[in-house]
Amino acid sequence: MLNRLFFKSSLSLSVALMTVGANFVPAVRPAFGAERINISYGILQRSIPIKSLELFARTGEIDEDFAAYARYVDKKELEQLRRLLVTPISLGAIEVSQFLYTAIGQTLLERLGDVIQLESGLNGFYAIRSALIVSAAQKQGQGFTLLDVFRNYSSNAISINLSRTQEIAESVQILINQTQNAVALINQESREEAGSTEVLTTGVTTGVTTGVTTGVTTRRFRVQKITFNFNDVSRNRVINTDVYVPVTSGRRPVVVISHGLGSDRASFAYLAQYLARSGFVVVVPEHPGSNAAQLQALLSGRADTVTDPREFVERPLDIKFVLDEVTMLQDSNTILRGRLNLEQVGVVGQSFGGYTALALAGAKINFEQLNKDCPALRSSLNVSQLLQCLAVRLPKTEYNLSDSRVKAVIAINPVGSSILGQTGLRQINIPIMIVAGSADTVTPALPEQIQPFTWLTTPNKYLALINGGTHFSTIAESPNNTLPIPQEAVGASPEVSRSYIESLSFPFFQTYVAQQPSYINYLNASYAKAISQAQLPLSLVRNITPNKLQQALNSSPLSSNPQ
Repeated sequence: MLNRLFFKSSLSLSVALMTVGANFVPAVRPAFGAERINISYGILQRSIPIKSLELFARTGEIDEDFAAYARYVDKKELEQLRRLLVTPISLGAIEVSQFLYTAIGQTLLERLGDVIQLESGLNGFYAIRSALIVSAAQKQGQGFTLLDVFRNYSSNAISINLSRTQEIAESVQILINQTQNAVALINQESREEAGSTEVLTTGVTTGVTTGVTTGVTTRRFRVQKITFNFNDVSRNRVINTDVYVPVTSGRRPVVVISHGLGSDRASFAYLAQYLARSGFVVVVPEHPGSNAAQLQALLSGRADTVTDPREFVERPLDIKFVLDEVTMLQDSNTILRGRLNLEQVGVVGQSFGGYTALALAGAKINFEQLNKDCPALRSSLNVSQLLQCLAVRLPKTEYNLSDSRVKAVIAINPVGSSILGQTGLRQINIPIMIVAGSADTVTPALPEQIQPFTWLTTPNKYLALINGGTHFSTIAESPNNTLPIPQEAVGASPEVSRSYIESLSFPFFQTYVAQQPSYINYLNASYAKAISQAQLPLSLVRNITPNKLQQALNSSPLSSNPQ
């Protein structure tokens, strides 16, 4: 059992090591590196020489020492381990280093150090950090590997606590099983609803920007794009904003798009173009302090945080300010004059932008929930809580972040389970659509979208589930990306996921922002079925009660087949 448990855990530990960094570059390498990996499970202990792993990684050869473990796993797992051992991490020492002296980075290291320990059994926090620093410095940005980290580990041996690893693995498996049951419930409810209504086939066409099947046919307008640099002197923030204006007469409803952490306003340009061609004026601000420039500043040593806790307040205020500025520009800008209905506004946000949309919709920061969840952060499997728990540093006051001009919101992969919680989300009384990806490991679907959806009390609510969708499925590649997102993280067929966002947002905003009630006929499971693609099947439900969800979570594993 010891041997097999080691191999089952080593793959996830390898991935974890490859995602962390440190804060400064030491002048010299450690006097010695690890020579072996010690594996402990209760009173049982085994050891694998590092040189055996190096031989395996370099040539594929399995020597006598390594053979005692390799026989317990299949060829696929062995090959996966081999790839992880030699896959280069293309970050320089400063880039790697900056991250882990942030609050989020240190928490991640503490978690990892519980499992990857010193030979004495103490937490490996400092040894892991040092090894990463030195490895990155040695390769000077040319790509260091997990084997490099092993060689630079400042202890004769790396001790892996399999008891702790097993605890984590069991918790992960519980979360996976519960997520699968929740996904199965949503797919089942969507199938049943689609089966009870006529499947919509009329008006389904090919997407303008994605080239795949999308939603209802609309009139297509020519689009003018204008860029403004709005300066909020009171908050010392310059908010660069793109405005997409359809070339047509009359006042048009407005949609605002809020990007995620470390992203920028180009990441959803495809959606802005689509909605503008469909007749909406689309406003896309860029949030300073949580955009791609902030990430670049962190990695280059010009900033010491991933983002400031104040961004939970500043982001919604950015959008309120931009709407105010655009309102004033209507009198002086010839392109905007008489073209915007700024009393009927919709908001789309992804990830951190999803939180932003929910806050504008009326959800309030929930300090009581943060105080409850954040002390247990070290054992949480919800990575997004690392971001949410930054908010505990905010002054404990009631922030007025909602905007009465906002009539409906779409939150894609939002964070909110702790920062908003049940009490905060119940403050929303406008139409809302939450979009989740079943394969999202950054803002996991069950705790961050599915369960929060059951907390909503607004009568017009929708949950769209992209089966197989990841956190990055709906984000387009931006030319300003500091760190390109690996294809493995993006997942399969992102063009399909993006087509779903187009297809759902248009009838949603037509119904609840443009006040065209006939489009509500497209906001149901039959419409989702009509536009669904085999690569990433789409489900849509109007209501899942907390009791029904809890019953599903407590049941035996269900089939999650969306078909």
